[in-house]
Amino acid sequence: MRILIAEDDQVLADGLLRSLRGAGYAVDQVGNGSEADAALAAHEFDLVILDLGLPKLHGLEVLRKLRARGTSTPVLILTAADSVEQRVKGLDLGADDFMAKPFSLQELEARVRALTRRGLGTASSVIKHGPLTFDATGRVAYINDQMIDLSAREISLLEVLLQRAGRLVSKDQLVARLCEWGEEVSNNAIEVYIHRLRKKIEQGQIRIATVRGLGYCLEKIAA
Repeated sequence: MRILIAEDDQVLADGLLRSLRGAGYAVDQVGNGSEADAALAAHEFDLVILDLGLPKLHGLEVLRKLRARGTSTPVLILTAADSVEQRVKGLDLGADDFMAKPFSLQELEARVRALTRRGLGTASSVIKHGPLTFDATGRVAYINDQMIDLSAREISLLEVLLQRAGRLVSKDQLVARLCEWGEEVSNNAIEVYIHRLRKKIEQGQIRIATVRGLGYCLEKIAA
């Protein structure tokens, strides 16, 4: 899961970065509205955390331009506690949720989980595929109800594959979903992560199929 934070208060932004990275998300941050608009036009994100009071380009304008491009990425807006009018405008422009400052990081993480589930078209935090179960809240995976010991990177990789189970996922798509700006991850590194994940989950009726030159597909094997 890749998240963009658009927040000009660097102390708050740093707190959000630590919290969300600690929860296993790939997170990028910008400090003004122009940078936010450029990032959203150039990259795909699973969620945007958008402060409305951004310099250079107001958060409402960033949101308006995002929706005008036909992008349905979930947006969580951050507002001052007394800005009811801006919250209403934000929701009317297509924001999915809002939080008034100051707020609890624990609550924000819960809202992030809910919005990313909504973006995937599901209300449950548990994804199942054959004998494989992934708990997005606890960030743990199970095979036949037995917990698997996975690294943070392997968990993130598995989550992406599960979200697209039965469909092809290219290496470029994996890099885009797993990596932050400035993070160097080669195609060879992706192959290493896939190899490690295979050894841990390919038990019985599930496998990660390789489509040579195109990517990977998580699929169930008929009994």
